[in-house]
Amino acid sequence: MKSVLHRRHFSAALAGFALHLGAGMSNALSSAWAQESALPIPDSLPDVASAAGRRGEPLVLLISLRGCPYCELVRRNYLLPARAEGLQVWQINMQDKQRPLIGFDGQVTHAAAFIASAKIRLAPTLLFLNARGQEVAERLIGIASVDFYGAYLDQRLATARLAVSAASELRR
Repeated sequence: MKSVLHRRHFSAALAGFALHLGAGMSNALSSAWAQESALPIPDSLPDVASAAGRRGEPLVLLISLRGCPYCELVRRNYLLPARAEGLQVWQINMQDKQRPLIGFDGQVTHAAAFIASAKIRLAPTLLFLNARGQEVAERLIGIASVDFYGAYLDQRLATARLAVSAASELRR
């Protein structure tokens, strides 16, 4: 029980520190810091999912919220390094109602509508999708434990990769 409480205190302290850093920065500096770590935003979900599928990889979508320190932690520490290694990782902003987005049904929508239809209510949320837009691993919602987030992500990626690989084997 002591270690669970210790992790909770550590996680709360880390979140508080991240919020403090964000509040202490000037808007320009804060924007530059967030801009620096942004993942690409897709114009077409079917296109990016197909590209991931051709590589034998799942599409990983980060559902993010502007100014969210947990989203920033996930982006910087886990997703940007994974993208640098070739994983197809993209970002969708929860409140974006302006930028057009082609959904898996081929219709033009926007991020907020896609997120509402997917019943996503918390950021960060990671989706693991196949080329047809079907979830192939359990969503990774929030950050329950900073200590184990990498392991949870690795587990979901392994499950998603197996599903994508099995589907591609069936098509052959």
